Amino acid sequence: MTETTTLTPALTGERADLLEQLGKARFFLRFTANELSDAQAAERSTVSELCVGGLVKHVTGVEQAWLAFILEGPSAMPDFTAMTEQDLADRRDGFRLLPGETLAGVLADYAETARRTDELVATLPDLDASHPLPKAPWFDGDVRWSARRVLLHIIAETAQHAGHADIIREALDGAKSMG
Repeated sequence: MTETTTLTPALTGERADLLEQLGKARFFLRFTANELSDAQAAERSTVSELCVGGLVKHVTGVEQAWLAFILEGPSAMPDFTAMTEQDLADRRDGFRLLPGETLAGVLADYAETARRTDELVATLPDLDASHPLPKAPWFDGDVRWSARRVLLHIIAETAQHAGHADIIREALDGAKSMG
């Protein structure tokens, strides 16, 4: 008796394109953190609160939240119009590498989140499936986002923050990841 194995075909088309673009943005964000110590990853080099480790942590949390949105809809996300002071403080901490957190730890979390996202993109039955957006002052009324639109948002967010990280890294030690 022979054992048959079902091989997952390589992604092509739109899904491959989405994951390739997201992969490039992820690469630049991770590359920017390359060879930084935990202290450097937590250091602010501009007037903002942003640091390289905090940006990796933030992008991880954003990607996790939007994955949950794709699977569960707006109930997976907070009502941003009803945030408390503690919610806002927790949100700010999502941009910082806090005591006890390490760059290696946030990079490992990011890698696991990326793996789950890639798996979801490969297996999601329909990229057109949509949900209404959560309540937030920056979203208009009754807007729905498809899984595709969410993925485009994750790509844009990752690329934007990779650029932020590049500026911070260059100010820390002169290293450039994108130029």
